[in-house]
Amino acid sequence: MTPSEAKEFAGHILRWRQAPQLMVRELFGVTPDVWQDEALALFPKSPRLALRACKGPGKTTVLAWIGWNYMLTRPNCNIGALSITVQNLADGLWKEMEKWREKSPLLTQMFEWTKTRIFAKEAPATWFMSAKSWPKSASVEEQANALAGFHADYVLFLVDESGGMTDAVMVSAEAAFAGTVECHIVQAGNPTQLSGPLYRACTSAKHIWQVITITGDPDDPKRSPRIPIEHARSMIAQWGRDNNWVKSDIFGEFPSASINALIGQDDVAAAMKRYYREHEIGRVPKILGIDVARQGDDASAMAKRQGIQMFPFTTRRGIDSIQGASWVNREWAEWGADAAFVDATGGFGSGWEDQLRVLGRAPIGVQFAGQAHLKTRYYNKRAEMAMDFVQWIMKGGALPGENPRLMAALTQTTYTHQGDRLLLEPKELVKAKIGHSPDEFDAAILTFAEPVTLQTRTARGNRMLVDYDPFAALDQPSPHAYN
Repeated sequence: MTPSEAKEFAGHILRWRQAPQLMVRELFGVTPDVWQDEALALFPKSPRLALRACKGPGKTTVLAWIGWNYMLTRPNCNIGALSITVQNLADGLWKEMEKWREKSPLLTQMFEWTKTRIFAKEAPATWFMSAKSWPKSASVEEQANALAGFHADYVLFLVDESGGMTDAVMVSAEAAFAGTVECHIVQAGNPTQLSGPLYRACTSAKHIWQVITITGDPDDPKRSPRIPIEHARSMIAQWGRDNNWVKSDIFGEFPSASINALIGQDDVAAAMKRYYREHEIGRVPKILGIDVARQGDDASAMAKRQGIQMFPFTTRRGIDSIQGASWVNREWAEWGADAAFVDATGGFGSGWEDQLRVLGRAPIGVQFAGQAHLKTRYYNKRAEMAMDFVQWIMKGGALPGENPRLMAALTQTTYTHQGDRLLLEPKELVKAKIGHSPDEFDAAILTFAEPVTLQTRTARGNRMLVDYDPFAALDQPSPHAYN
């Protein structure tokens, strides 16, 4: 670098340090959205900055821009990056950091990117960003130490998806203010929990946090343009402005009750690796669950479960009630099922039921919006079946191998409470979020619709034997159950 180039570079660094929004325009050649401009402009004078966001407005991009601004304009800085899970950090903020590095010859010349660390080539030990995480089993103390160990004049913590974290993660981050020349904490997340660092920043600690609310509200002139306005209006019209998911996902507001994921990825992944042999399953009923397609892009799906083992799903597209009943009848006979539950919500499955009865079968129609057995605990039948399915997984149930579609439906479907009753996220919202209809998930939960009795087949026909508990075999799993 010549003396004149060095002087020009120093001038850029000074301007970009004071106005990160200029760096984004000049270094990356892009124009931030209105709210992104606001966040970038506030960063240099905000030790604590919180982005309370609707779903999908580009908040992780802003965290990456702030990260690169700090890396470039504060020599020998230490940056800690954290997200709700290791995978979320890898797929979100860490991936975004590399994306913008590749867009700038200056950044690629000065900095090296690895899977867990970004560092200045001239000072790798003292000038860096480090990916931080904790194991699933981490205690509150271990979570609190996730951001410990940063000792420099310039320290920055970037906390992504803080809406689902515990307050413990901020303990060591806050401690860094005591020994630095300049320290910042920037957190961003969807407002899903009525607790944790994001909620605290927006409520009891709002006097020390600068909070920006990012909304997809179609009537707000400062709305994020990345939220399709037709989608926002459709969700509001369908569910109302007071719906908890509309509040969180569209408006970027906290719901009236916390929103939680049904189950974590680790638990589902473990269930997909389990497999039980016939003698381990025991002599228990075989149950079919049939989710009937509602629209042309959806598939009709069939789940097969025998006690603690669920077998591979099968799906069919574009079939009518006669073809569907024939398909179910064939599987029923070949597998020797004891019962079959058909999704009868909205009348889509009634034709299948009628045709199966013509074939001599006795299917049981299930209304997802119908009343739960435990009506004081669950808002409807769908919520009750889903939670029974999750409990079955947690107690050792085996899913049929890797299945990304089922993984997405299980881990990205959420629940909240309406009054004292548990309510599941509407299927339409799940479909919009994961990019496909959760057909296999719906088929799977149907196998938990009602208690089923084991049948014996004799020359005189079928005879009911005994009620069974689908979890009984899980109370004392065999030594081979988790291999």
